Amino acid sequence: MVSGSDWAEYWRDAQRPVEAMRAHFTRHVFHRHSHDAYSFAVTESGAQRFTCRGAGHTSAAGMVMAFNPDDPHDGQSVFESGFTYRIVHIGAQVVREVLADAAGDEAGRAVLPLFDEPVREDPALGRALARLHHTLVAGQGRPAATLAREERLSAAVLAVVRRGATRAPQFARPGAALPAARRAAALLAEAGPAEVTTAELAEAAGCSRFVLYRAFQAAYGMPPSDYQRLLRLRAARRLLARGVPPARAAAEAGFADQSHLHRWFVRCYGVTPARYQRATVA
Repeated sequence: MVSGSDWAEYWRDAQRPVEAMRAHFTRHVFHRHSHDAYSFAVTESGAQRFTCRGAGHTSAAGMVMAFNPDDPHDGQSVFESGFTYRIVHIGAQVVREVLADAAGDEAGRAVLPLFDEPVREDPALGRALARLHHTLVAGQGRPAATLAREERLSAAVLAVVRRGATRAPQFARPGAALPAARRAAALLAEAGPAEVTTAELAEAAGCSRFVLYRAFQAAYGMPPSDYQRLLRLRAARRLLARGVPPARAAAEAGFADQSHLHRWFVRCYGVTPARYQRATVA
């Protein structure tokens, strides 16, 4: 839980998939999870270590982190004194719109960026992200702040793409296993809060359970059960953002009860469902 010397402040946009958090964690350990958006963060003090794409990384003060949508990662403090960081989650469509606008592409066909390195030392980029975060949070509720938010959002997205993106998106080559994993993932998404058995997943995937587990882990960086919980967490976030009470959101998203949602929400996102819902909406 976020308690004691740990704290977190959260902000979200009511109209677009843009969210921001500033937090300090000493004892909190992020369970392995991912986001359905790009996540860009800057460590302000201390250091945090995490695993992403099969390798361990450390982000110290001033360093920048960049996660692609669906990049599984965890995280915890390196030192007993903890770490403080700012993070912004930006939906892929928002990123595409910014890049298309910069390229003069009215059709909005800009190719989404891909970030190979989840952490880098880039003070200028860190400052751009910090400015965006400050504008998102400090400018809430002020009409004149809308333009500033748009300007700094565009500036930060362009900066992180120009300075951090390593190549255009590349998709895994089609093979026997990848389509199987995708069919299983589609079934989990369609089922939503309903329970799905491994036999049903394997049948939908058209392969054995063993092959499915290996294919799913390779494709999504986590087993099907973790992916199912992640989908339910995302569903709960959407419900909470619409003002649905946490207990009802937990039930509708497929969690056993409110405490079950609370526990996993904190483990994966660093804030409680209630705190997320109370985030000031601009």
